[in-house]
Amino acid sequence: MSAPVKIAVSNGTTNGATNGNTNGALNGATNGATQEVNGADLKKMKNANPPKVYIGSPHKEFNPSSNDSMDGNQFPADPLQCRIEPYSPYNSCTYEIVQSVAEFLLSRVTIRPKIGIICGSGMGCLADALTDSTSFPYETIPYFPTPTVPGHMGRLVFGYLGDVPVMCMQGRFHYYEGYPLWKCAMPVRVMKLVGVTHLLASNAAGGLNNNYKVGDIMIIKDHINLLGFAGNNPLMGPNDERFGPRFPAINRAYDYSVRRMAKAVASEMNINNIVHEGVYSVVGGPSFETIAEIRMLAALGVDAVGMSTVHEVITARHCGMTSFAFSLITNKSVTDYESYEEPNHAEVIDMGKHREPVLKEFIARLVKKIEHDRQQSK
Repeated sequence: MSAPVKIAVSNGTTNGATNGNTNGALNGATNGATQEVNGADLKKMKNANPPKVYIGSPHKEFNPSSNDSMDGNQFPADPLQCRIEPYSPYNSCTYEIVQSVAEFLLSRVTIRPKIGIICGSGMGCLADALTDSTSFPYETIPYFPTPTVPGHMGRLVFGYLGDVPVMCMQGRFHYYEGYPLWKCAMPVRVMKLVGVTHLLASNAAGGLNNNYKVGDIMIIKDHINLLGFAGNNPLMGPNDERFGPRFPAINRAYDYSVRRMAKAVASEMNINNIVHEGVYSVVGGPSFETIAEIRMLAALGVDAVGMSTVHEVITARHCGMTSFAFSLITNKSVTDYESYEEPNHAEVIDMGKHREPVLKEFIARLVKKIEHDRQQSK
């Protein structure tokens, strides 16, 4: 049995059993205080305050007074908002917790995806392209954090990309938002227990390679994990063999066969001139890099730099998932001390929107090839 979880209740007092629904999970007046509850009690709280779930394409919010509510309960006007406390760099999200999140999602959808997609900054449009979709705002999913960055909507979407069932994160979590790396990558483990076998991650990145132009796509073949060099890794803390081994090999993190498929897609789309293959490096952010830092990364062989993806891929590889990732080059990294240019997040969002049609087709074609290959290998 997992240890009690400390939670903070943010909606003032919750006397007794919250109108009888939580069966005494929170007795007494909390007034925002932190209390210990076990997994069963937390589940009761969530059941007493069922999440808002959106379904259809385009999305439609369930009407709680109609028959299209998934569990037939009334949605509260002010649902309990819970968060796990306290902050810890060591993974305190047990297998049982992740399993409960996966079961929470699977009990509310009929789709069983094998491909999971993480949309980077400004690239959440892909999730809107899914058909027969059901989406879960992150704040309604047990134990999920919520994104605080513009360009990351914060929804988990199940649906079909073409005729392929997928699970898509419309927005991710970053270390600089205050979340430990294990929590940033926790949704990848949820994907694994949902049944996903292939992870596709995208990100917005600054280009260091002089041959790259803004708007180009870089297929990631390897990474330099600067956060890991500093002793920060999503796998820190006790290891659970049910997820994977204590010391996973990462030298083949970015699957060669999927990278080859991605290059084939680029040829089919006649976009070879904007698609490259290179090395990505992750930094902590949120400040952009100094000129000296950019020059150092370039000297190390880095082609693009960003603030995400690496910890997600490490987590995916740890639990045996096939991983692929690419960067959209949204700005050229400044290397000249005489330059007056400054990178900014607005240009990141704008370039994501500008490349929206190309990225949608690129990912849709790649997903189709992966699914075909997966079916052939059965």
